[in-house]
Amino acid sequence: MANGILYLIPVPLSDDAAFQSFTSYLVETINSLDEYIVENEKTARKFLKLAGLKIPQSELKIHDYGKHVRDKGNINDFFGGLKQGKNVGLMSEAGCPGVADPGASIVARAHQLGIKVVPLVGPSSILLALMASGFSGQKFAFHGYLPIDKIDRAKEIKNLEQQSTREKQTQIFIETPFRNNQLLADLLKVCKPSSLLCVASNVTTADENIQSLTVAEWRKRSYDYHKKPTIFLLYA
Repeated sequence: MANGILYLIPVPLSDDAAFQSFTSYLVETINSLDEYIVENEKTARKFLKLAGLKIPQSELKIHDYGKHVRDKGNINDFFGGLKQGKNVGLMSEAGCPGVADPGASIVARAHQLGIKVVPLVGPSSILLALMASGFSGQKFAFHGYLPIDKIDRAKEIKNLEQQSTREKQTQIFIETPFRNNQLLADLLKVCKPSSLLCVASNVTTADENIQSLTVAEWRKRSYDYHKKPTIFLLYA
């Protein structure tokens, strides 16, 4: 029996951006599936309803790979349907599965098992921020979270700034939303005045705010990104 297909289904970055995130192919795809692997079952069910799912949700089979169960189960348990020829959807809590997301391990295992993987078009806050920054999109790197320790973080910021200068590479990173202001303060303290910094906050939402300025210009401004999902981009 041939394996099924693993569809990577992007989820909107916010509730008020849901409808601008859907494509007709995405809606068609979710209405052809009745089995999903998801990071957050509540978010997934809400998204499927908003996207126009016609299949009764009581008929769906949903595997949860959220952080409270991810390290306790066997990843192979998620692949029974796929190995029996069923098509299955993979969903992150928000954005694109597998990009800064634990779903990458599901995708990796699918490839190991010879299962076809099909990514669908949808929002990625990382790429949307890069698009809007005006920085180099020819050469860039995403580093995830920077160190929490202030001394280690300052060293890493300086290293990224030097790497950007040396390689003409955009450096992209994130922080836990309640520590955004501390990270920005450290960036403004450590980086050269001429370096360019883009802060992309609440991407795709009604109060989206994306600004690219020199560090010197940022130092003259007041800001508050506390508890706002934010992407930071540095180009020196």
